[in-house]
Amino acid sequence: MIQALSDEHFMKIAFQEAQMAAEEDEVPVGAVVVCKGKIIARAHNLTERLTDVTAHAEMQAITSASNYMGSKFLNDCSLYVTLEPCMMCAGAIAWARLGKLVFGAFDPKKGYTILNQDILHPKTEVKVGIMKEECSEILSKYFQSKRV
Repeated sequence: MIQALSDEHFMKIAFQEAQMAAEEDEVPVGAVVVCKGKIIARAHNLTERLTDVTAHAEMQAITSASNYMGSKFLNDCSLYVTLEPCMMCAGAIAWARLGKLVFGAFDPKKGYTILNQDILHPKTEVKVGIMKEECSEILSKYFQSKRV
């Protein structure tokens, strides 16, 4: 059973966003921003719809959360994302000073951890592997469908 307000609970909602992205023929990545137990932003990839390479789920969620909070800093917020952020998104996470980053699947080709440098804000807590299998599987299925 998934406990309300747990990392698993919020990752499940991010995963729903990833499913919406897949239905829209976008790379299935979803994200939610949580502040004090409340979801303040939900997003998924919109790069195809917006023809914008920067329209990643994380970027959309951070922008929405910043607008909601009326601040560019999100120190008291947590970002839940189904895939490890790329370097661009990790930079935005650092600039937003997010308090916590939780991601599901690693991205061994374009994830920020391939840099072997800590580019996130020093106070950002990082937790990985929540719903890792589900997050990996939806991406694998999406890219397999593109190769057929």
